[in-house]
Amino acid sequence: MQNFGVGDLLVAGVGITDGVFDGAVVLLLDADEAGTVGVVLNRIAEIELSAALPAWARLVSEPQALFDGGPVSQQGAVCLAEPWSATEEPPGWRPVFDRVGLLNLDTPVEIAEGTYRHLRIFAGYAGWDAGQLERELEFEMWHVVPALTADVFDPGPESLWRRVLRRQGGELGLLSTWTSAAELN
Repeated sequence: MQNFGVGDLLVAGVGITDGVFDGAVVLLLDADEAGTVGVVLNRIAEIELSAALPAWARLVSEPQALFDGGPVSQQGAVCLAEPWSATEEPPGWRPVFDRVGLLNLDTPVEIAEGTYRHLRIFAGYAGWDAGQLERELEFEMWHVVPALTADVFDPGPESLWRRVLRRQGGELGLLSTWTSAAELN
């Protein structure tokens, strides 16, 4: 039985030091018996958004950058967006949780312009085969917490891991003070 789902965050445990997911905050976009898919919310990609998707660069939220969504399919792009209207579903957009949804980047930019309160583009994604994430959770590699819309479009991604943990309170909140220097913990 899985204890996570679409719209949850996976917050990397302090034991993850693989260089890929250490300090990561992952929004889950799909979770079923076949596996789990998400995007890393707090890593800016090395490539400039204006070079990768120039037409979309001016529409994205601060920081206006391409995000590194994860190690799978780095040549592909995933776009998350929050429409201005709380009652309409714009063309090319489908909801994920609350008012956060996936926007198909084949949608004409002209249609997207002025339609979204927030928009963020990710190169690649994170993926787990069936049962893989459950095993990682057993080893406390991840902490599952509810996502907020503000997490997805946070203008300060470098401190998102600490802030998400801190708001959980208790033992998870204490982890927000973790440092890689063991003698300081």
